[in-house]
Amino acid sequence: MRHQTIEAVGLQTIAWRGDAIVDWACAGQFYGLDGARGQLGHQDFTADYNRALTSADGQYVFLYQVLGTKGLLLKNGEVLREINRSDYQAQVYEYPAAFVTIDGITYLVHCPVQYCQLDFEEVESGEIVTNTPARSPSDFFHSRLEISPEGTFLMSKGWYWHPWDGVQVFDNRACLRNPQLLDTCEEMRPDVGSEVSSACFITESTILLVASTEESMRDEDEEETLPPGHLATWDVSTKVFSSAIAIPGIAGNVFPIDAERAWDLYGYPKIINLKTGEVMDKLESLDTSQQCSSIIHHLSEVPAIAFNSQTKRIAVKNGDQLVVLSVE
Repeated sequence: MRHQTIEAVGLQTIAWRGDAIVDWACAGQFYGLDGARGQLGHQDFTADYNRALTSADGQYVFLYQVLGTKGLLLKNGEVLREINRSDYQAQVYEYPAAFVTIDGITYLVHCPVQYCQLDFEEVESGEIVTNTPARSPSDFFHSRLEISPEGTFLMSKGWYWHPWDGVQVFDNRACLRNPQLLDTCEEMRPDVGSEVSSACFITESTILLVASTEESMRDEDEEETLPPGHLATWDVSTKVFSSAIAIPGIAGNVFPIDAERAWDLYGYPKIINLKTGEVMDKLESLDTSQQCSSIIHHLSEVPAIAFNSQTKRIAVKNGDQLVVLSVE
């Protein structure tokens, strides 16, 4: 892998904009990989905001506190409104949020009503279109939301009360038609007994699943499609698993490179082979924390990390520096 270090004194948040990185909390400070500098916004925001998300068209930005309840929704750098989540256990796990655009309408997917209720909020109007009286969400702490490459599916990489990490998947259009589908995902949840500590979309319907080393909840005489300490892919549409592959040690947050490789950021950046589980490359000098769950309150520091799904680059906030990782 290649890595590039960019000096960024006062850096607060990071979000990709094409091949550049923008700190929207600091008036949209712009850091180009070619050395270009600029400013896209007009307003600085409180240092409490330490994470940022950007919509696909770059028009909307969500600034938020990763272990807090507050967020700000921006349009072209200007404040649209404040966003909040329930304070129940908010200091424990990552704020759940993602942008998705469906049929020309951009939504912020988050949990404005309660920790276990996913909702779609129209960005322009502020209407929470899925908050209907019939809602009765199951008990799951939604977190680390991810949208599939073409916007068909939503994945929540959160946890059940134990704590036990798990994954839930939803069909976006179906949920907009019938919000009660957001309350249960039995038909679209991978059928595994192991704790799923991390996951990512490789294609529109193929998900990479990573199991923690915790003992499976399945009985010994039951077959486990994803044993502890293994990875496998799972197809949302066909419900078919690939053969599980053992991985060395613990895996953290994973991000796709292609059908055969993925980034793993547990401890330090690595590129892992999805066919063999082996570590193909690593950068041990960069600390990317020991995060392997949406629960991060016990970790001394978890740096902001941004993945560019187009270029497969990773940006890591390292104090007053940006470190950009690229695949060889």
